[in-house]
Amino acid sequence: MKYLIAGLGNIGPDYERTRHNIGFMVLDAFAKASNAVFEDNRYGFTTEMRLRNKSLILLKPSTFMNLSGNAIRYWMQKEKIETENLLVVVDDLALPFGTLRLKSKGSDAGHNGLKHIQGLIGQNYPRLRFGIGNEFPRGAQVDYVLDEFSPEEKLLLPNRIETAIDIIRSFCLAGINNTMNQYNNK
Repeated sequence: MKYLIAGLGNIGPDYERTRHNIGFMVLDAFAKASNAVFEDNRYGFTTEMRLRNKSLILLKPSTFMNLSGNAIRYWMQKEKIETENLLVVVDDLALPFGTLRLKSKGSDAGHNGLKHIQGLIGQNYPRLRFGIGNEFPRGAQVDYVLDEFSPEEKLLLPNRIETAIDIIRSFCLAGINNTMNQYNNK
């Protein structure tokens, strides 16, 4: 069985450690833990890995956040991956920092990357929302998501990223319902 795990973010050093790039950070840590190396491919950076009898393609779109759907749709079609075997890892302003929520479907919640994906493949696809909090003054949302995590958050980030990786593994091995039951209330 084949899965596409897409971490959303923006390419380039200016965005590398920003809150908006948490999807890239999670996939980078997952690949590193498995000694997998990303290659520059069409519409994104990809690597393949095995997880027991599952084949996983990790994708970091190179389309920039607002056009993420182009990369996801391309790789789903190229690899013949069903929507239920797609998992999008994305930052979420509505969740407190470090909160992780796995959902089987949903709205874009105002997130431009999810909005673009939804416009191309619909809204019935799994996503792992990684809370980045919303500690910003009115009108400063863009600056907040494109800024780095606070020093306090940076201390907690490795543990939360490791939990996100555990959720991805569980999603592929145990299924979405078992994974939501295990992790969403923590």
